Amino acid sequence: MTRGSVDQNFLFTLGELYRLLRVYADKEASRFGITRAQWAVLAKVERSEGMKQSELAELMEMQPITLTRLIDKLCESDWIERRSDASDRRVKRLYLKKAGRTLLGRMSGLKSELTANALDGISPADAHRLLTQLETIKENVRHAIQASGAEQARKEQRYG
Repeated sequence: MTRGSVDQNFLFTLGELYRLLRVYADKEASRFGITRAQWAVLAKVERSEGMKQSELAELMEMQPITLTRLIDKLCESDWIERRSDASDRRVKRLYLKKAGRTLLGRMSGLKSELTANALDGISPADAHRLLTQLETIKENVRHAIQASGAEQARKEQRYG
């Protein structure tokens, strides 16, 4: 593959892959009566019980109102609960309920199933290499965003 071909296809291919993975995960998660987004929230809460809603929104790179709607549905389904913070009544902390743990337990094999299907035909060594390369790309983009922000701030100081 030539560099020109990579330039033409890289972003579109990643975008399409992300969209397809979301559609696939939503379809498979629906077998358990849950959406991919709800599943992601449950999994994050399981890993960091007691985290604030605002912390979760930041971690998931999600608008607080969007997350609030997801959490409302998860609470209605009795999968998670909000608890007031001991030192600040305005703060709500998130905890899994028994039904949420049970659901995640039933779904435990789904992530492996989705990954196995997506990586079918790719050797474990190549899959590890791919993951490492994707992590590198993620860091490259993160640094580029930071550098762009710093450059923008310098321009605003100079001309603003």
